[in-house]
Amino acid sequence: MTYLFTSEAVANGHPDKICDQISDAIVDLHLRNDPNAHTAIETLSTTNRVIIAGETLSTAGVSTEMINDAIRNVIKNIGYEQAGFDWRKVEITNLLHRQSANIADGIQDFGAGDQGIMFGYAKREFGFETEFMPLTVYLANKLLMDLKNAQIDGLLPDAKSQITVEYDNKGRAVAVKKIVLSTQHREDMSLDSVREIVRDFIIKNIPSELEPEKAQMMINPAGKFVIGGPDGDAGLTGRKIVVDTYGGAAPHGGGAFSGKDPSKVDRSAAYMLRWLAKNIVAADLADECLLQVSYAIGKAEPLSLFIDCKGTEKTDKNKIYDFIGKNIDLTPKGIIKTLQLKQPIYLPTAAYGHFGRQWDEEGHFSWEKTNLAKDLHQCK
Repeated sequence: MTYLFTSEAVANGHPDKICDQISDAIVDLHLRNDPNAHTAIETLSTTNRVIIAGETLSTAGVSTEMINDAIRNVIKNIGYEQAGFDWRKVEITNLLHRQSANIADGIQDFGAGDQGIMFGYAKREFGFETEFMPLTVYLANKLLMDLKNAQIDGLLPDAKSQITVEYDNKGRAVAVKKIVLSTQHREDMSLDSVREIVRDFIIKNIPSELEPEKAQMMINPAGKFVIGGPDGDAGLTGRKIVVDTYGGAAPHGGGAFSGKDPSKVDRSAAYMLRWLAKNIVAADLADECLLQVSYAIGKAEPLSLFIDCKGTEKTDKNKIYDFIGKNIDLTPKGIIKTLQLKQPIYLPTAAYGHFGRQWDEEGHFSWEKTNLAKDLHQCK
């Protein structure tokens, strides 16, 4: 019996993603000058307006002017110079304030910055290189990244994609069945022209073995899409958490990532569990792996750890538990040290997914390394 599974993604010009990027640009601004800074930044965007709020605790000496410059640079780099949202004209309201002394006291000994549950996930998609991500969300994000990098004349920054893949009775992807892609465009472009350009682009950028030319394609199904970005729909930090993670193929804990420094386990523990899950699959201990961890605010040690390999494990799962218990520090301090998270590395995470990305020597996406896989082989 075959089945269908769908994931969506949004471009960096989507209103919510603009806000995520602004929040993370401010996180980076603080960490660049104070690696021990604490931040919890929320951003709202609407027609030619950006409002930031939240808390910071830092010795960085970050000025209002520095924050405003960072915000405008994010908007400029995305490409917004439109009448309803222009990096030069946008009005910025700064409502940031000092972090609560109670919270600061609670985490001063590297206790968790909040209570909560976090998940990590990895999956082997046989026949496809997806960085151990679900194929649907990997393709949905890659399609939008490729579309942006193609710099097609007339297409504008706001865009969304949705990919439906057919799987066979062994859980292997066999075809892309449906594709939805909506992209903002200049007013002088006809809808037919947009659809023709985007259809040709999709066919060239989806693996041919998935037969994209046979898929049902819905390109700008609502019609013309000229007014976009925050002028068309207000944006808010943290509204795309499933897009940020595994496209619905795995659970997401209650917290968003963007705007938070690494003492917030909503973010850092999710990164750590992704690293563990990816390495477990890369070490061929399982073809699929889901991990969950929980914390209490102010307490360093996690309250629980759960591992589910969905029946694909190739070893005694207790060996994996034992390895993690003996070798992996899941306290906030241990996570930060292992993944080197006290760096200004967060802005690139705020669009096109936090997982399934390429790590680099500058510290970006350190949780995507498979440097633990060799040690995990002892669990075989």
